[in-house]
Amino acid sequence: MNYRIGFGYDVHRLVEDRELWLGGIRIAHTVGLLGHSDADVLIHAICDALLGAANMRDIGYHFPDTANETLNMDSKVILKKTVELIGTKGYRVGNVDATVCAEQPKINPHIPAMQQCMAQLMGVDPDAVSIKATTSERMGFVGRQEGMAAYATALIEKM
Repeated sequence: MNYRIGFGYDVHRLVEDRELWLGGIRIAHTVGLLGHSDADVLIHAICDALLGAANMRDIGYHFPDTANETLNMDSKVILKKTVELIGTKGYRVGNVDATVCAEQPKINPHIPAMQQCMAQLMGVDPDAVSIKATTSERMGFVGRQEGMAAYATALIEKM
């Protein structure tokens, strides 16, 4: 069987008057992530990892932030379409491993719901979706609560 790995990273600024979406679920918080789409940094990092593994460029290439079609787009749609894109090259998701870096809100209580949501979208068992959370120890833009970051690796396999 043919296996490939990819790495993804995303960052978005935190602002008032936006909902916070992470891993495909809405999380109650005082601020949300700013972006052309719903700005779900976790899903975006995972999509970049999947696309990178398949050597299919990145999320900005397939879902540009200059296109009207992607304005306020639900990142769950982006993830589903990304899985379909890698499928056109004969690949399916093996597993993903991701880390969200944020000071607030606490992410750990939401991880099971995120795993379930994204596993369903990717057509894998929730056990194949690893999500971890950390802070930046109050350093940098994440530490100042100006934004959030996410890092992801993905394993894809030939069908």
